[in-house]
Amino acid sequence: GKHNSTKCDPQGSWSQMRQGVVNGMEIYSMKIDSKVTSRFAHNVITSRAVNRGNVSKEVFFDVELPKTAFITNFSMTIDGVTYPGTIKEKEAAKKQYEKAVSRGQTAGLVKASGRKTEKFTVSVNIKAASKVTFELSYEELLKRQFGKYEMFIKVKPKQLVKDFEIEVDIFEPQGITELEAEGTFITNELQNTIKKTFSGKKGHISFKPTLAQQRRCASCSESVLDGDFTVRYDVKRTTPDNLQIVNGYFVHFFAPTNLPKLSKNIIFVLDTSGSMSGREIEQTKEAMLKILDDIKEDDFFNFILFDSEISTWKETLIKATPENLDEARKFVRQISAQGLTNLHGGLMRGIDILNAAHEENLVPKRSASIIIMLTDGQPNVGVSNTQEIEKAVKKAIDGRYTLYNLGFGSGVDYGFLERMALENKGLARRIYPDSDTALQLQGFYDEVSNPMLIDVELNYPENEISDLTTNNFKHFYDGSEIVVAGRFVDKHSYSQQAHDALSYTTQQGAEQTAQAFQEQQYIFGEYIERLWAYLTIEQLLEKRITATGEEKENLTAQALALSLKYKFVTPLTSMVVTKPEENGNEERIADKPTEGLTEASQSLLSASFIFSLFRVDGDPHFIISVPQKKDAICFNINENPGMILNLINDPVTGITVNGELIGDKRPNSDAKIQNSYFGKLGIANKHLDVKLTVTPESITIENGDEKTGFTWLDSVTLQQAGLTLIINRKKNLVLSMGSGASFVVVLHQVWKKHPLHQDFLGLYTLKSDKLSEQTHGLLGQFFRPIDFTILEIHPGSDPKKPDATMIVKNNELTVTRGWQKDYRRDPTHGVDIPCWFVHDNGAGLIDGIHTDYIVSSLF
Repeated sequence: GKHNSTKCDPQGSWSQMRQGVVNGMEIYSMKIDSKVTSRFAHNVITSRAVNRGNVSKEVFFDVELPKTAFITNFSMTIDGVTYPGTIKEKEAAKKQYEKAVSRGQTAGLVKASGRKTEKFTVSVNIKAASKVTFELSYEELLKRQFGKYEMFIKVKPKQLVKDFEIEVDIFEPQGITELEAEGTFITNELQNTIKKTFSGKKGHISFKPTLAQQRRCASCSESVLDGDFTVRYDVKRTTPDNLQIVNGYFVHFFAPTNLPKLSKNIIFVLDTSGSMSGREIEQTKEAMLKILDDIKEDDFFNFILFDSEISTWKETLIKATPENLDEARKFVRQISAQGLTNLHGGLMRGIDILNAAHEENLVPKRSASIIIMLTDGQPNVGVSNTQEIEKAVKKAIDGRYTLYNLGFGSGVDYGFLERMALENKGLARRIYPDSDTALQLQGFYDEVSNPMLIDVELNYPENEISDLTTNNFKHFYDGSEIVVAGRFVDKHSYSQQAHDALSYTTQQGAEQTAQAFQEQQYIFGEYIERLWAYLTIEQLLEKRITATGEEKENLTAQALALSLKYKFVTPLTSMVVTKPEENGNEERIADKPTEGLTEASQSLLSASFIFSLFRVDGDPHFIISVPQKKDAICFNINENPGMILNLINDPVTGITVNGELIGDKRPNSDAKIQNSYFGKLGIANKHLDVKLTVTPESITIENGDEKTGFTWLDSVTLQQAGLTLIINRKKNLVLSMGSGASFVVVLHQVWKKHPLHQDFLGLYTLKSDKLSEQTHGLLGQFFRPIDFTILEIHPGSDPKKPDATMIVKNNELTVTRGWQKDYRRDPTHGVDIPCWFVHDNGAGLIDGIHTDYIVSSLF
């Protein structure tokens, strides 16, 4: 590597200072300081480095934090000068950033990384002998699961750090009953370095290994610190609930114990379409067999399988007797995968069976009904319109049952699964294709397999309380906790009567009165207020997922106002980070990733990329449509045959598209610029480990070690590993993969005996909004909105094609009115698309220069 780089990652992950050519950069201190008060965690990560070399070096600060957390602050201090981050509305931050954008930098400092984390990265050049301090703060509400609150901290310095420390202070007004800390990397030698104490309301953990203890071996310079550090604790519960009131804000924790067990009626709706074949279906079966071991005798259950057809194990819900469970195991073992995906049919059959069971009193009145649906793809047979499916499922369930949607791999439409689950009082969860897939499925089942209460509502005196977070819940699960927060209308005069009037009811009709609690001297007022703000924003963003129109606008406005007031980086805000560079300060943006996808509403623009056989130059022609202008921009790239250009590169979804140029059969010695076309395309998704190579002769898919080949004479529909490929013989192919982004490759065939031209390919991008905001490449950079202004239209060198001045990206360019051909619908003649042509390989329009996009290989 060229640079030394510091990395520190929590949830709080400490990751790597890359050792460079000159080993002169020292990270002499890394600390994560975590303060947890009433489940609300405030974390500060501080990393200090010094350049001991005699030239400037680049130093990296890398932090992994939980997806559930919101960043609240960041600053860099270089030689005593502090550069703070400022939190702004996302659109305003973007405008500020666009002024400073330059080639090769993605706007985002934060990207999704791993299942539970996202990574914040910033780098800065520091002079010889200079020091830098990085400081990042983030906050989150710790949720109770399986009877404990958990905070995990990723530890990965990849180098020895003189002063390395993790410190956690916990204050819980109810009292702490247990506190544990463990690390996946903790050896016997390191066990004693974890110091842990707790008594009464306070708990403390510190982990401070010496340099010697960090070494992998006595003479090694490698660090043994590499893995997860996890803190778990629980609190004392003398009553079912606990109420804390400070500075006019309250939080109400509800977690009753010793409740009688509630029987459940559970329907598993499983996708058995062709794309689930192989490891996916085997892991699903393995998980189902383990789950059958956990089902209790009082429970009722059934299995529904959907592919092109719908099949059920039994026609009704069945009691979980030992004999029935044995029969179910035999059924699960013989499940196989083939066909298409009739998701609507599978869910509706499940709902029908639950309805019948309740109507015919086959199941106890006091029982919880749950549907768990697992799919790895998108509906493509039966009802395949996702909006229609959502509407039908919501109407059929009618608030009576809880729907949990598990999305297997990245070929699912996660937004659809999430909306549908939230509309039916459940949640969606991603299941990652990996060796532990069966454990992930089991783990999810364990979370929802012990409902203790149904239809819980916590009531508060309306005239005294305002801004209440969600206060009714379909189920309360064993080992979890319900949290409600709100504000007293008059912060100075809330009354004892208000305390006494706080009550909750459940389906059993029991009404209990909350116990009020106050410890002014320890709980800082802003903690409860910030907890309330965090919870409110989280719930507004969740409601926004299923809302439309004016309701969605109102929810957005409320969540934005709170995000700005309390300085949280949420999906609606960005933090602008200013850093000093040799040629002045540079601005970068930290955004909150949203499940690897950007919202369609944020993408104002579709871009397609085409080439025209009938143009004089014959080179690749790019067309960028700009819908808000009802117009388009186009440009050519003139390069030599054999060159490979990066067209699309999305680090979040893992999708890349590269294209290799071919030339005419023989060069034209009179022409300054030779004709060239795309003769080979490489489309890859590294998350799915899939590569597709397309030439005018053949189409090859590589999935891991497996290779499948087709020709353009085939008509094929193929679904595998989160990918759908449709080949329309001798015309085009349509590829959908991972995030839902789709590509159309058009085959242009030339008369075989043509003296000059060869067959070539065209590429079009559909659903470009399904790629992330960090997408770049010759084409990918235009998936984010672009604006331009046209001034002074005047005659050009060609009387039919006027010239004009275009203002785009703060550049003033001379452009020419022309047209390009779109071959999607008519591969032979194409459709003329008018556009403004940018000369000189797109100079001034594309980021950087066109040679920046040349890559060494197709993948």
